Amino acid sequence: MSTPQLSVYFFLQVGVIILACRAAGALARRIGQPQVVGEMIAGVALGPSLFGALAPGMQGALFPAASLDMLYVGGQVGVGLYMFLVGTEFNVAHLQARYRSALAVSWAGIAVPFALAFALAPWLHEVPGLFSPQARFLETALFLGAAIAITAFPMLARIIQERGLAGSPLGTLALTAGAMDDAAAWCILAVVLASFGGSWGQAWIAIIGGIVYLALMLSVGRRWLRPLANRVPLDGPLPAQTFAVVMALFFFCAWAMDAIGLHAVFGGFVLGICLPRGALTDRLRATLQTVVVVLLLPLFFTYSGLKTQLSLVFDAAMLLPAIAILLASFGGKAVACWAAARLAGETSRDAMAIGALMNARGLMELIIINIGLQAGLIGPSLFSILVVMAILTTLMATPLFNRIMRSASAAEAEPSAR
Repeated sequence: MSTPQLSVYFFLQVGVIILACRAAGALARRIGQPQVVGEMIAGVALGPSLFGALAPGMQGALFPAASLDMLYVGGQVGVGLYMFLVGTEFNVAHLQARYRSALAVSWAGIAVPFALAFALAPWLHEVPGLFSPQARFLETALFLGAAIAITAFPMLARIIQERGLAGSPLGTLALTAGAMDDAAAWCILAVVLASFGGSWGQAWIAIIGGIVYLALMLSVGRRWLRPLANRVPLDGPLPAQTFAVVMALFFFCAWAMDAIGLHAVFGGFVLGICLPRGALTDRLRATLQTVVVVLLLPLFFTYSGLKTQLSLVFDAAMLLPAIAILLASFGGKAVACWAAARLAGETSRDAMAIGALMNARGLMELIIINIGLQAGLIGPSLFSILVVMAILTTLMATPLFNRIMRSASAAEAEPSAR
């Protein structure tokens, strides 16, 4: 298929994807779910699991295999820019507040999922189709642990902000624990990616290169980036020259992390963290948010959906592993975080709310499993199982959190009514 033909497919695909994701997102909002839940489901629906099952000819004509590379690149740019935007909103102050309780919740939210992953790994490692035959036991266990331990940090932050809890003890605790969990999961994923399929020499290049990049960006990089903020007027749009410099830096950082064997999202996320806060990051979010969320991120959801085959999840050979992974994902994260919060002295309401919020995986899960699939570490069956897990845990988070908060408010109001 020639390049002009590919561009024709790409334009048609993007139009269909945008309409499908916006429609599904609107439906999700009507039933009290975040927009992202509808978009995740729309991505799966456009793949072989629904559209391909109902109209395989039309689905194959719209998404021929030869055209998916362009969709993949667009989706990677989208998810990279999204993580960059998440980085610009990352508040380091949250890591300093309520440190002890957050550390307890975070450690429990990491330790229990990884313990369950190591318990399941000897069995799952031998199930054909879940992991690559070249994957070693340690890589299998660590990847599964990271996939179970990850938290939908951007969605968690959005729920807390929408409920007006950003400065509250509950909001601070959830954000701090979520940030710690995700940081640990990404670091472990970086180690797995660095070691899989190559020598430990290449692995050390990736690990040491990632540490050096992080250290330089947090120290020297922050000082070098500070003058960019001076170019942004307090009133008025973001100057085109400043925007061009930031975007060039984003692509250079993404390239550097890709080149050493890590993933491009690490580069964009760290750059976002290091940019000076204020008018610069505010204008960047105002400039990029709509384009990234409406246009580019749905490409990532759809590419993930095209790789998802729900029939594999319900295959007889995969049913028991799927149930085990789902139970470990649901129970391991939510129960562990709830118990740790209670032991740290949090109220019953706050502990249950923490468990509900920390159990959501959302987009972060899709990023991790797409990286694993692209690297050849996991197979289509495990990818599909983890997509289902990401959707289900994300679907549960908002209504469960709202119910906990309503029940607590009703219980507090009852004594005063008497």
